[in-house]
Amino acid sequence: MKVAVGVIGRAKGAVGDAISEYETRTRRYFTFESAELKEVAYRGRGDAPRVRDEEGKRLLARVPAGCDIVALHETGKAWDSPKLAAYLSDLQVRASPGAAFLIGGAYGLSDEILSRATHLLSLGAFTLPHEVARLVLTEQLYRAGTILRGEPYHKGRE
Repeated sequence: MKVAVGVIGRAKGAVGDAISEYETRTRRYFTFESAELKEVAYRGRGDAPRVRDEEGKRLLARVPAGCDIVALHETGKAWDSPKLAAYLSDLQVRASPGAAFLIGGAYGLSDEILSRATHLLSLGAFTLPHEVARLVLTEQLYRAGTILRGEPYHKGRE
C-alpha cells in the first residue's frame, strides 16, 4: 500500500533533517513517497484564492491513482495515533491503493482539494507552519507503522 505526502514549500534546516529521518523510517512500513511543490507567487491583496487554486491543482496532480485524499485542515477531525494506524490498516485490508496526505501552503488548501478529500485531518487547534505540520505527520505515519507491526516505539496507555 502506498502512503504519499504532498506539501507546498520546502523544509530546510533541522526541521528538514528531522522530516527526512522520519520519511526514511516510514519507508520500512509502507511504500512511501513525498513531494515538495514550489509555492505559487503571491501578487498582492486579494490574490490568495488564485494561489490556493493553482497550488491545489499541482497537489492533486501528485496524488497516486485511486488513493484516498486526506487533507490536513483546521476544520478537520483530530485523530490519535491508534486511529491513524487503524485507518491505514483498514486501507491495507481492503487492498486500497493507499492514501495521500496533502498539506497546503501559506494560504491553505483549495476548495477542490477539500471537496475531494476522503478525510479532513486536524493536527490540533494551533496554526502550524507547513514544515512543522509535515514533521508531525511523518512522525505519526512512522508511529502508525510501528503500531501495526506491534513494535515498542508507541508506548500507548498501559
